[in-house]
Amino acid sequence: MTPEQFRQALKEKGIELTDTQMAQFANYFTLLVEWNEKMNLTAITEESEVYLKHFYDSLTLAFTNDFAKEAFTLCDVGSGAGFPSIPLKIAFPNSQVTIVDSLNKRISFLTTLSQSLGLEGVHLYHDRAETFGQNKQFRESFDYVTARAVARLNVLAELCLPLVKKDGYFLAMKAAKSDEELVEAKKAIALLGGKVAKEEDVTLPITHDTRHVVTIVKKKETPNKYPRKPGTPNKQPLK
Repeated sequence: MTPEQFRQALKEKGIELTDTQMAQFANYFTLLVEWNEKMNLTAITEESEVYLKHFYDSLTLAFTNDFAKEAFTLCDVGSGAGFPSIPLKIAFPNSQVTIVDSLNKRISFLTTLSQSLGLEGVHLYHDRAETFGQNKQFRESFDYVTARAVARLNVLAELCLPLVKKDGYFLAMKAAKSDEELVEAKKAIALLGGKVAKEEDVTLPITHDTRHVVTIVKKKETPNKYPRKPGTPNKQPLK
């Protein structure tokens, strides 16, 4: 996917990028490749693949949620190189984005990136998701919380749902639909105050790869004991 194909494909989905926004994505790509030589940010470094599998893929969340309607707050848990939150911030500049990542090197990259792209309203925290979710300043305060992670849904739910405000949404980005994973996570989601609102498949252009977005609405407060201590959700997932 060339930058121009990226722009056109998004336009067809109702997202029209300005020249300034296109320049921000170009700068993002350059910095990603530069920093990737010093530290492992991504295995994907070809321009066409970055635009498709990172930039476009991140923005598929806007196909299933109306981000253009009004300013929103979004927390990205374990953002890595800034996906999906930084592409969403570029496309929807009125948003307030909070990124929490456990690796300080990645936070250094994201700090440089935000400054280079001139992004305002990006807040970066070097922390474990479990600790961050117990912080009263952030707990149950975000319109949207997302994770583009490989962890199973019952683990992601414990890390993300405590940060979602009531009537807000946890958006889980999965590589593929898994009925088994959703069944496994149903009790955990309910225990944490959530309810599955919808599941949607999104197809990427060119490769026709499918992505799966699970939208979970927060219906009631998460019990204070969750998330549990760092490492526990992975070692002992809620059943």
